Amino acid sequence: MIRYVTLNAFIGAYSIFFCLWGLALSLFDATGTIVHRYCAVPWAQGILRVCGIKVKVKGKSGLNPAVPRIYMVNHQSFFDIFILLAHLPVDFKFILKRELMRIPLLGPAMKGAKYIAIERDDPRKAVQSMNQAAQQIKQGASVLIFPEGTRSRDGRLQPFKKGGFSLAVKAGCDIVPVVIRGSARIASKGSLRIQKGWVEMHIESPVRVSGRTKRDVPRIMEQVRDEMLGHMGRRDE
Repeated sequence: MIRYVTLNAFIGAYSIFFCLWGLALSLFDATGTIVHRYCAVPWAQGILRVCGIKVKVKGKSGLNPAVPRIYMVNHQSFFDIFILLAHLPVDFKFILKRELMRIPLLGPAMKGAKYIAIERDDPRKAVQSMNQAAQQIKQGASVLIFPEGTRSRDGRLQPFKKGGFSLAVKAGCDIVPVVIRGSARIASKGSLRIQKGWVEMHIESPVRVSGRTKRDVPRIMEQVRDEMLGHMGRRDE
């Protein structure tokens, strides 16, 4: 109980400090790169270190951070955010739900990092946000999406939403599947208890999207899903 309370208090206070730091940096950062590199990344690294979470990364040598891509990741825990920020060596923009941008301090800090908010309950605004994301990709930014849309309660890969795949076709941008294993044991959905331990992150080879059309979206979704399930050891899902 003491560890549970102490760690959550630390994460709260530590996050407030870095939100303020990110807001200060954003005054001098038109692209969000400085906020990502010097605020979001060290924030995540510090939380993982204090919580006793170590990450083994496979496939990092095949990355080319200079090429804009869409990174699609399975989602099991809120610790996935820290794992990705600390260990995916790419200057990426999260695509996230609009309500997260309304969180005091954290929301403005994420805006400063130029993360992209989606209004899921308003199709017109959702299309506008996706167009904004496509424009950022064409200007050289990578983005990161959780294609399931929300965290899994049992660790199984949930059905994918089509939005991120349609974005990839619109932007002509390849998709990099990323699989995180073990984060559900660290902090499961609906719980604030944090366990020490190891997590694995597998970075797959890019799935080619250039030259494909909207008609190919179901096939692209299936290909990305198969890549993820292969590393999750759950091909039967």
